[in-house]
Amino acid sequence: MDFTLMIDSILPILEGAQRTVELVVLSLALGFTMAVMVAVIRRSRITWASRLMNMYVFAIRGTPLLVQLFLIYYGLGQFAWIRESVLWPVLRNPFWCAIIALTVNTTAYGSEIIRGGLESVPWGEVEAGRSIGMSGLLLFRRIIFPVAIRQALPAYGNEVILMVKATSLASTITIMEMTGVANVIMAENYRPLEVFIVAGSFYLLINFILTRIVQAIEWHLSGHLRPTR
Repeated sequence: MDFTLMIDSILPILEGAQRTVELVVLSLALGFTMAVMVAVIRRSRITWASRLMNMYVFAIRGTPLLVQLFLIYYGLGQFAWIRESVLWPVLRNPFWCAIIALTVNTTAYGSEIIRGGLESVPWGEVEAGRSIGMSGLLLFRRIIFPVAIRQALPAYGNEVILMVKATSLASTITIMEMTGVANVIMAENYRPLEVFIVAGSFYLLINFILTRIVQAIEWHLSGHLRPTR
């Protein structure tokens, strides 16, 4: 075991961790917002929109993230009208292609989790809100959504962890996040064990922090379940 190499690898992998965190934060922020919208549309009475979103979720959940990443980064560039469009400066950038792929993926999985949370809201609480004059967006914002998020949060915490690990696939399109940096160091030293132990430790640390944040949010939203003194 080359401990010197492990120590020397900490700083460059830490620099890659910054890019990993950027991928996670941006994709989860965008993905959560879109997941809520997709979940609401899937439960709406607009039949064509609901079916369209169901097809989207089925397609994304049924195909590997790596395939989706390659289709966005390598596949879209083969169309001349895309290369000539205003989207090309974004789609030729591997970082933004990774953000798009991760966001599209987590939106599909997140919408299924949030949909389950929305469907678990007790009907009595909805009726109680209506009885005091709430309806539409106000009812959703004050009653339905907070209860649904509280119900969905444990499962969504798992999705957060999966997204952290999924960012490692970004190294396949030249992004130097933690796995990409670790691959470069390994290629230079031919010592995969030491390098990936360091990289894995950073992934564990990031997931530890994120799971504690999710637990803190869950604790905050479950005040009515805590015993009173």
